[in-house]
Amino acid sequence: MGREPQFLDAPTLVLPAPHVGVVLATHRRPQLMRRALASILEQDYPGAITVLVVHDKCDPDESLALEGDRRQVLPVANSRTPGLAGARNTGILGLTTDFVAFCDDDDTWFPEKLTRQIAALQDNPEAEFCSTAMSVDYSGTASVRLAGKAEVTYEDLLRSRMAMVHSSSFVIRRDALLSTIGLVDEEIPNSMCEDWDLLLRAARRKPILHIDSPLVRVFWGGSSYFYEQWEVKNRAHLWMLEHHPDILRSSVGKSRVFGQLAFGHAALGNRREAFRWAGRSLRSNWREPRAVLALGVAAGAVSDRRVVDRLQRHGHGI
Repeated sequence: MGREPQFLDAPTLVLPAPHVGVVLATHRRPQLMRRALASILEQDYPGAITVLVVHDKCDPDESLALEGDRRQVLPVANSRTPGLAGARNTGILGLTTDFVAFCDDDDTWFPEKLTRQIAALQDNPEAEFCSTAMSVDYSGTASVRLAGKAEVTYEDLLRSRMAMVHSSSFVIRRDALLSTIGLVDEEIPNSMCEDWDLLLRAARRKPILHIDSPLVRVFWGGSSYFYEQWEVKNRAHLWMLEHHPDILRSSVGKSRVFGQLAFGHAALGNRREAFRWAGRSLRSNWREPRAVLALGVAAGAVSDRRVVDRLQRHGHGI
């Protein structure tokens, strides 16, 4: 795959390369986690990488420990709120590196990921946050999701979650996480939407630097803990509307979230609530497809699982 036009003159990494810390949060998925860890350790990045494998609600696997000249692995237990948000914050606070990266335990990185991101951050010293596009793997079918831009703004994220800006691609200046941006919010229901919340808080300050090449491979389907947790998703989306009211001033953005709530209720069999949220969604933006899909599920014309499977097979989600 060729480079995107905006990155024809990609920055060159300035040596010596800074030490990067990686938070690999995991919960009882040892085989997937080891695959993710291997992709981190096999980066072509010439600088040092320290990986904190944060075990959430399970004992640390001490066999993962590694002490090398440029690669270090430290298995630790989540010492904060149980869940993904607390696990990530345990890792952030346990590191002392200038940069912190996230990787989910069921995803992998392409070898050049860190090199390209750190070079971009060095070339843009005012930037605090860098993401990349992704390749989605769904039951062996790959789909590339691009943003079509070199930065992601606050307004972009009010209109859309920008799903291609995946948390497994995040590289962030640690001092910003400890001060201006803030840690991952541990009050979000079941840590659902914690990445969107973090992106909004970061982009409200400064645009997110984005490398529009698929440098992470995201595995969708049964491996996700949120695959069919519609009640959790509904509560999380309501939390987002309460804590980020600016979403409501975007007709497209609020229509999208209303449509997601409609679909969640339809999947749960709450037909009345599904119709109510779908109506609010379509009144805000009559072209919102999630509302239409929710009406189809609520009416019994199609199953929620069939809709989700078809969307994810093409790299999209509800």
